[in-house]
Amino acid sequence: MSQNEVVEPIIGLIGGSGLYDIDGLEEKEWRTVETPWGLPSDQLLFGRLDGVRCVFLPRHGRGHPIPPSRLNYRANIAALKMSGVTDIVSLSAVGSLKEELPPGHFVIVDQFIDRTIWREKSFFDTGCVAHISMADPLCARIGDVLEEQGRGLGLDVTRGGTYLVMEGPQFSTRAESNLYRSWGCSVIGMTNMPEASLAREAEICYATVAMVTDYDCWHEDHDNVTVESVVKTMQGNSAKAKALVKAVIPALGQPRGLCSAGCDRALEYALITAPDARDPALLTKLKAVAARVL
Repeated sequence: MSQNEVVEPIIGLIGGSGLYDIDGLEEKEWRTVETPWGLPSDQLLFGRLDGVRCVFLPRHGRGHPIPPSRLNYRANIAALKMSGVTDIVSLSAVGSLKEELPPGHFVIVDQFIDRTIWREKSFFDTGCVAHISMADPLCARIGDVLEEQGRGLGLDVTRGGTYLVMEGPQFSTRAESNLYRSWGCSVIGMTNMPEASLAREAEICYATVAMVTDYDCWHEDHDNVTVESVVKTMQGNSAKAKALVKAVIPALGQPRGLCSAGCDRALEYALITAPDARDPALLTKLKAVAARVL
């Protein structure tokens, strides 16, 4: 990728709980995308918004049939990469771990703590090993746009915060919730890892909008989290998220050079397996997401 190369962005959107479509999309077409890691959660919705090409994936599938730990994260990210996506905006329902982040608030997170244990977390494997940096796991360039457009819409937005990713599908115990608060975490959810690390391996710029639905179970003055209460708040968040998407896509969709945060070059020095020791069969699969460095 040349320093002078002009990128024509294709914006990927991953919709979390309550977001199963994108309003205002023109030239809409649902397409099945098969990947070397299987099928993603659902068909992908292709279209244009204000002339900008975009691709939408409902993370849990339309109607929410797939739980967090059963999502095929590798197929989801690979399908977006194979569709030409350069930038991903991930929209996720979360619980709040801080008093100042009430239900209805949006957090543009900048860090993760990954407490998941059952998920396939890398495209790379025996036969071709890579170690990407996750020091700054989210794209600050996209974060800037999300913050600017969110504030322009009058949304309650906080820039920065740590997202604790739990395995689920159960909600936290009170002891767990208070432990994560003691760590300084801002929000808690079940889906953004390994989604974010896989996007980084695929050299796709990725940012998260964490949409608060509840106070988890630590807050003594609020009811314990239930699906009913989450869904009620989610409906209000969904309308705000759709407004944010409509504002963000045109702003992100303008031609640009290389990502100032370096996300599109994350594999530059990550491969450690010597070329003559790499497994040809694995390399064939990896070309779907890492062809630039292979």
